[in-house]
Amino acid sequence: MTEQERLELEAAAFRSLVQHLRSRPDVQNIDLMNLAGFCRNCLSKWYKAAADDLGLEVTPDQAREEIYGMPYADWKAKHQKEASAEQQAAFNKANKE
Repeated sequence: MTEQERLELEAAAFRSLVQHLRSRPDVQNIDLMNLAGFCRNCLSKWYKAAADDLGLEVTPDQAREEIYGMPYADWKAKHQKEASAEQQAAFNKANKE
């Protein structure tokens, strides 16, 4: 496999992951954090960091919109729910270790 083919495969996998997350707004970020240790916000930060590494001007808001498929404030208003006590406890426990 060439370097270009590897990059194209990785990019395709990333696009599929982002599309999957966009299609599942019922899955809350805290659930992702509790199960996988990352969430949509993490992806947007990694996207921004990659842009920075390449010298591309991408704002945090632009990066979030790339991941969420809409402005972050709109996604929050439309899909984000208050974390339950159980979700918050699991998050706190995972982040203490």
